[in-house]
Amino acid sequence: MLYAVFMSSALPPLPTPQQPLGEPELLQLSPAGDEPCLRADAARNRARLLEAAARLIAEHGAAGVTMEAVAAAAQVGKGTVFRRFGDRTGLLMALLDHSAKTLQADFLGGPPPLGPGAPPEERLRAFGVALLHRSAEQLDLQLAAEPEPARRFAHPSAQALTTHVTILLRQITPNADCDLLAQVLMGYLDPALIHHLTRQRGMPLERLEAGWADLVARVTGAEPR
Repeated sequence: MLYAVFMSSALPPLPTPQQPLGEPELLQLSPAGDEPCLRADAARNRARLLEAAARLIAEHGAAGVTMEAVAAAAQVGKGTVFRRFGDRTGLLMALLDHSAKTLQADFLGGPPPLGPGAPPEERLRAFGVALLHRSAEQLDLQLAAEPEPARRFAHPSAQALTTHVTILLRQITPNADCDLLAQVLMGYLDPALIHHLTRQRGMPLERLEAGWADLVARVTGAEPR
């Protein structure tokens, strides 16, 4: 009944064109509350912990990374790991920081079509392909580092990616609700969906790339490539 009432209600008017957003600055993707400039000893401890965590992933996969295991591998107290990263998700997200910053630097200032200088439709297509490949290469870590719903979309890394997509959409379809459309497009690039499609259903990454190009064309009305 609720569904029928909802569907029979008058649809809201299309949103007015949104205020333009500037390109986001390169984010510092440290865990919330982490001091922006670490003391030398704290920076060494952080690097040591991340090296230990990366070593554990290489040897045992992401499932082998626990706060206790990282503390033991780095030969520090468990409390040091918790103080630096907060929890296991914060630790795993820190491991993803480097590739996240690299991707962000590429779409903010790298060569086109991912970076500035290409039409927004081409940049959007290139962005999806880049994110698909990044997720496919780090899929186990991406899945293990997935925050709970309350933190998932609010994380600076997720916000930076979604903001970039929103900016490109506003350049292509300024009269659409680009904030919501950006969420739809980002849903296609969700690591859990990529895992399901590539590993459980056996789809090649090339098919996902073609699907992304088709989705972008249908959402924006741009000519498919």
